[in-house]
Amino acid sequence: MDAPLHAEPLDVPAELALVAIDMEKYSQIPEAKMAAARCDVDDIVANVLAECRLPAPQDFPGGYKDNGDGAILLFPPSALARLVDPLLGRLNAALVRYEQHRLASSPVLRLRASVHVGPLSLPDHRGNAINDTTRLLDSQATRQALSAAKDSGAFLAAALSEIVYQRTVHAGRTPDLGPHHFLEAVARVSDKPGFEQPCRIHVPGLTGPAIHPYVTDAASSASAPSSTAQPSDASATPAASSGGTFQFHGRVSDATIANSIETLRIDRRQR
Repeated sequence: MDAPLHAEPLDVPAELALVAIDMEKYSQIPEAKMAAARCDVDDIVANVLAECRLPAPQDFPGGYKDNGDGAILLFPPSALARLVDPLLGRLNAALVRYEQHRLASSPVLRLRASVHVGPLSLPDHRGNAINDTTRLLDSQATRQALSAAKDSGAFLAAALSEIVYQRTVHAGRTPDLGPHHFLEAVARVSDKPGFEQPCRIHVPGLTGPAIHPYVTDAASSASAPSSTAQPSDASATPAASSGGTFQFHGRVSDATIANSIETLRIDRRQR
């Protein structure tokens, strides 16, 4: 038999899928309640991973990295699509349920998340993949998207690296999420001036145009509503200003359409 192959210093490490999570305002939680809040987040994440039939990262060496107010979870790259859909939606739903039953003395749990994929050395976690995952999580775009989540009743804002978006959403591997559920943006971190990468921002329950007003680093794209659009000729003006009636045959968030229609009146009567 041939001699076994050994990894050389210049060999590319195996590719892994990464999910990073971070609790909002963890440092502002009273010290006596920090451990309980973190345990609640860990329980929520573990239950949602099981719901999504994803492996527990703690089950293999180096698969879980604790960051104090959050964690980085590692998965086989074949699980990448499930880390976007259904994981993000179910994680937000679990946080909503938690909020509905939360004791008044317990802190509100809101999370930022990021999803990336790339080569990573284990168990020492060396590689750009983990650095980029953390910076996506800490980016201004992701932090601002959490404000959109608050205003819409969601408890999660997430950033996908462009490679994750292309392999999952663009490739049609996310049945409940399409391109309109994401905002194209640029990830920048204030204390990392050399970092600037394209990303896709997602808030469960919102479309990209609904998130757009909150994110200053949103990329210029056709998905963003234009405030300078004009009718092509004068004959179109009366029709444009006279209004119209729209019927939606499914659950629609107000924010989904409010950023595309200048004047909006919603009739909530059941037909």
